[in-house]
Amino acid sequence: MKNIMKLVENLHLENHLRLEELPDLDLYIDQVIQIFENKLEASKRSEDDKVLTKTMINNYAKGKLFFPIENKKYSKNHIILISLIYQLKGALSINDIKVTLDKLNHKIVEEELEVENIYQSYLKLSQNNIARFMTEIKECSEQVQEEVSKLEDEDAYYLEQLLLISSVVNMSNFYRRLAEKLVDELNSKNDK
Repeated sequence: MKNIMKLVENLHLENHLRLEELPDLDLYIDQVIQIFENKLEASKRSEDDKVLTKTMINNYAKGKLFFPIENKKYSKNHIILISLIYQLKGALSINDIKVTLDKLNHKIVEEELEVENIYQSYLKLSQNNIARFMTEIKECSEQVQEEVSKLEDEDAYYLEQLLLISSVVNMSNFYRRLAEKLVDELNSKNDK
């Protein structure tokens, strides 16, 4: 149990780009990548992983996940959108992300919405989700330990890890499937 809570601490779940960390001036792609690498480096699974690359950003642009850039520079709004894409890509397809962000992009371009306010709300909800996640993982770990104690097997550590991995993946799949259904619902409203 202590081990799982230590692992959760090392996930750096609170690692998000904060609005006050984003410059108000437009940046070139290398500067954008540097901001993400510096801030989110602790979130990488291994040292060789990249948080963000030119190829990723170019693919997001080609896929129209964010509104077009001007003079090869990215605005603060672009960086906010790239941050949202970074978070969404862990669970959603590129097409689902496009559907999710399409109206937001339109509102930004038409100046109908202050994206910084939406992003601040997202960050607040993310903090709440971290607290909820910590509670759920603790409860899940306790339930797994209870089940493993019933099995009376000499390889309790392995069985505990197996059941914990399976349970966490199971919950992850539930959340991902719900997110996909919400995207489908959003997409069907957009089609009407």
